[in-house]
Amino acid sequence: MAFINSVLSWLMKKRFHQIELFMKYPHEVQLEWFNKLISNAENTEWGKKYDYATIRSREAFRERVPINDYESLKPYINRLRQGEQNILWNTEIKLFAKSSGTTSERSKFIPVSQEALEECHYKGGKDMLSMYCNNYPDTLIFDGRGLAMGGSHNITEIHNENYYDGDLSALIVQNLPYWAEFIRVPKKSVALMDKWEEKIEVMATSTINHDVTNILGVPSWTLLLLRRILEITGKKNILEVWPNLEAFFHGGVNFSPYRSQFDEIIPANSINYMETYNASEGFFGLQDRTDSKELLLMLDYGIYYEFLPMDQLEAEHPQTLFLDEVEKDVNYALVIST
Repeated sequence: MAFINSVLSWLMKKRFHQIELFMKYPHEVQLEWFNKLISNAENTEWGKKYDYATIRSREAFRERVPINDYESLKPYINRLRQGEQNILWNTEIKLFAKSSGTTSERSKFIPVSQEALEECHYKGGKDMLSMYCNNYPDTLIFDGRGLAMGGSHNITEIHNENYYDGDLSALIVQNLPYWAEFIRVPKKSVALMDKWEEKIEVMATSTINHDVTNILGVPSWTLLLLRRILEITGKKNILEVWPNLEAFFHGGVNFSPYRSQFDEIIPANSINYMETYNASEGFFGLQDRTDSKELLLMLDYGIYYEFLPMDQLEAEHPQTLFLDEVEKDVNYALVIST
């Protein structure tokens, strides 16, 4: 495993140089993705509605295409969920990430294309490891397994084709390449179980004897699993179960209220914590520095960003700003095209 760790660490550090490039040329990278997105979507129903074929600039896009919320997109998404295609994107959509939003809907269903899965969510996972390897060059994280906490999904058959909706984490696990099974636990069938209490029990018993070096998950879910493992093993802390555990990659909620609880079961300062911001709509940010809790906005994941000043949120005709127009230390709402 030492050889594998060396090779994978080298590959991850190599990607970090690409990350440094978009940090150096952020506006050029965003403009490139803007042009790609417009070009790919111009022959879709949405692209024809707003005549994407004649859009030649960010300014034209901003003036022509209104800001849309989930309610305005819902009729299009419902049609996608019934098997129609080429509506919002030019490739087949069979995955829908179920998200609890703040709108009137109890749940939102976010279309996830294969491109979004690979160029956004999977790329974000790779970059998370790239940044970690860059920040901790002596890491042995690939000497063992990664434990991923995830949700569940539903499968619906439409016109003899399978369509999936559920937690984003479940969609990611469902579509992982086969080789990922050799570097992660638990196995896919366990990770996708839908009965939560049974799932925690099986995850705990099936991972105890593995050499887990890193954990990825929402803090609240992860605490439930770790506490159950301590109950089963009778150990005082998790490092007695997994002595080579060195990292916890967390996201989904503010970690601060949970930090003291993690310190109770994992000796303080014995592992590294890294925050991620992977939402159903896209993978937005990663904690790229060890001396700051700020997140780096990831600009080359197939997402075109605009920024809405908070005083424009309720405006009848809100005016967004481009990346090169934003100011530091000012709050904005993110407006995304993916």
